[in-house]
Amino acid sequence: MPTDPLGSALLVSARNAIGAKFGRPPQPVTPLPELTAPGASFVTLTQNGQLRGCIGSLEAQRPLASDVAENAFAAAFRDRRFPPLSEQELPRTRVEVSLLTPAEPFPVRSEEDALARLRPGVDGLILSYGRRRATFLPQVWESLPEPRQFMAQLKLKAGLAADFWDPEIRLARYGVRKWKET
Repeated sequence: MPTDPLGSALLVSARNAIGAKFGRPPQPVTPLPELTAPGASFVTLTQNGQLRGCIGSLEAQRPLASDVAENAFAAAFRDRRFPPLSEQELPRTRVEVSLLTPAEPFPVRSEEDALARLRPGVDGLILSYGRRRATFLPQVWESLPEPRQFMAQLKLKAGLAADFWDPEIRLARYGVRKWKET
């Protein structure tokens, strides 16, 4: 567990939300003012270093503690890419909580402009085009370190072709503070 009180509280809150589904008693969470302030978070679940679920919020619309708990539950039981987490999987599942900074518009003149200005390992990116929208957390740079590859996969996630570009595409970027169980 991290020594940072906020990180510890968020990880415990996330695990409590998942464990409650299986009737596990909650572990105590240190009350902190940040937990009651609005916050946007993503909760990522992994097993043996492989993704097992990831759900989050891009905008702060509820207290941070509630946001983390809801996203943890959704990552475990509602991520359409995976079957619901079983109780047997819980001990080998690691939780990571990412606290997002507010997204800022990232106006670009072209895809080449975007690729030149992206900050690998730093920027989380939201891509919007019409009704399509997708995001990658900054952690995704670890598996997609090249900006062109990062952008192509984000477009695919949004349901667009990897080589698609249109002047109507809107980008926004954000950063995260993250904590992960060991």
